[in-house]
Amino acid sequence: MKSLFLILILCITIPLIFANESQYEDHPITKVTYGSMVKLAHVPTNFRLHSHKVSYGSSGGGSGQQSVTGFPENDDTNSLWVIKGPHGNRVLQGTVVKNGDIIRLVHSNTKKNLHSHLAVSPLTKQNEVSCFGENGEGDTGDNWIVETESGKEWMRGQVVRFKHADTKTYLQAIESAKYQNPIPGQIEISGGKSKNEDTKWRTEEGIYFDEK
Repeated sequence: MKSLFLILILCITIPLIFANESQYEDHPITKVTYGSMVKLAHVPTNFRLHSHKVSYGSSGGGSGQQSVTGFPENDDTNSLWVIKGPHGNRVLQGTVVKNGDIIRLVHSNTKKNLHSHLAVSPLTKQNEVSCFGENGEGDTGDNWIVETESGKEWMRGQVVRFKHADTKTYLQAIESAKYQNPIPGQIEISGGKSKNEDTKWRTEEGIYFDEK
């Protein structure tokens, strides 16, 4: 009797599974959209934008907030960021991110926002970039302006820059600015005043939502 019941369940559920799958068509997603969870690669070094539960020091001008680094490998979940609308605004998942949009990048594992301010970075003594807030809620220091190199929309794999809305500095990584213990091999992420090669980023691995 139990065997017959199991066969009946399988006969009902298997067609339903395949029916649901048939509603979706495989196709490349070429545009970056809100709600997508992505890894961002620094173009000159191929390091991934990364954060973790390691805080900056508070001496020497540091904030004591959660640190942000460049990470040399591509397989760490601490390099995943969710693209959200600016502080205080919600944008519908699947909306295409456009050149000039103000976004937040929410660290997937710790739910803190990519942030910058006038605190001093530990190695290059430029503007510190940290993770800030709780459960994705912070302040205007979490807002970044998307600058694409070409076109009106942010395309996957395209070179892009992130300009901090409050301080007007650019998200940058410098390969020579390497940390020692407790995070050896990782490089400093900071806010730089100049737009140059060190401020170039591109999307890599992630979960991308199709546009709506």
